[in-house]
Amino acid sequence: MSAARPAHRVTTRHAQAIYPFTAAGGLGGRGAFIGRDSDGGAFCFDPWVLYDQGALDDPNAIVIGKLGQGKSALVKTLLWRMLLFGRRAFVLDVKREYGPLCESVGVRPVSLSPGGGVRLNPLSARPEEHAQTELLRAIATTAIGQGLDQVEAAALREALRTVRAREAEPTLPQITAVMFDPTAEMASRLQSAPERLAAETRRAALALQDLCEGPLKGIFDGSTSPGIDLDAQLLVIDLHAVRDSPAVGILMACATAWMSAQLARTAEQPGRGRLINVADESWKIIQHGGLGEWFQSNFKLARQFGVMNLVVLHKLGDLQAAGDAGSRAARIAEGLIADASTRIIYHQDETQVGLTRELLGLSETEARLLTQLAPGQALWRVGSRSFVVAHRRSRIERRLTNTDTGMALDAR
Repeated sequence: MSAARPAHRVTTRHAQAIYPFTAAGGLGGRGAFIGRDSDGGAFCFDPWVLYDQGALDDPNAIVIGKLGQGKSALVKTLLWRMLLFGRRAFVLDVKREYGPLCESVGVRPVSLSPGGGVRLNPLSARPEEHAQTELLRAIATTAIGQGLDQVEAAALREALRTVRAREAEPTLPQITAVMFDPTAEMASRLQSAPERLAAETRRAALALQDLCEGPLKGIFDGSTSPGIDLDAQLLVIDLHAVRDSPAVGILMACATAWMSAQLARTAEQPGRGRLINVADESWKIIQHGGLGEWFQSNFKLARQFGVMNLVVLHKLGDLQAAGDAGSRAARIAEGLIADASTRIIYHQDETQVGLTRELLGLSETEARLLTQLAPGQALWRVGSRSFVVAHRRSRIERRLTNTDTGMALDAR
């Protein structure tokens, strides 16, 4: 019996549109389970696996979404599941919402607050003089609120060199003391006299003094407190007590520098890399010129240290607000976006779609999807591929991540 219609011949390139016979299978089965993609298949993700396969240029990721859409739940469950794979995680928690996750892992958050008794010395983590000088200048620039002049920059370098000759672990108060009272040798290296050098660098010295004795007193004004488990699988720095302080950007940068230094020390040890570094409200760092440049350079070291920098934002306008169009801060923000090969975008208001499409290079179809995503759904742009993924949480994970009320899909 002959067919009612003649056969239609087509290439496999066109036949792939006949779902479900040849539908693409997500990113593969290796990595942490995230949820279900729009085709109903399991969606798994591991930036190190994908980088090794050549699917990603870097392990960095940006998560964007307004309140109640599920971005916080995604970040916490991603950490929880990655820990089971032997990964490590470092979190700057400005909202004090990682307590349940810490409790489940069996660790305690490190709470930083003025006079709280816990100190982190950012200069002690990196032993290299050039690395300490770079961070010291970034901190001083932000504390002053303006760029350093040549004398101030040189004086900070020489002050650090002077303290390093005396002490095994330089601290910010020691640097400040030398800036106020330069040694004759230090002044001679800068072709100046001690009294003249002290006068010319008084602005920088006062800024560092205020950092040690002002709003952040008791946090970064001494040696790192003993008892902090630097090798913990999960390390959460609780910044809630100072989240509204104008100096919180300095605090975030110092804490990140401290962790980056630990990574540099252990990078050559087998299995000690593969760390997820979560920075919430990163725009508070970027808006400060000196710290923004330092943060950007740290972001670019992700591949060297095996780090996935995970930046969490409500909207891309937060990064753009770090500086005027064309400013250095704005260029830094755009650079961070460019250095993140994975972009995870939850529901966006219509007013944000144009900017999001422009900065992330989305197609018209992808941009149109952003206003149609349900709570718990996100557009995953992984390298050159895109997926619509519905995040899934277990009953245990819902208890660990119960900060968003909009995860309607997790009941399924």
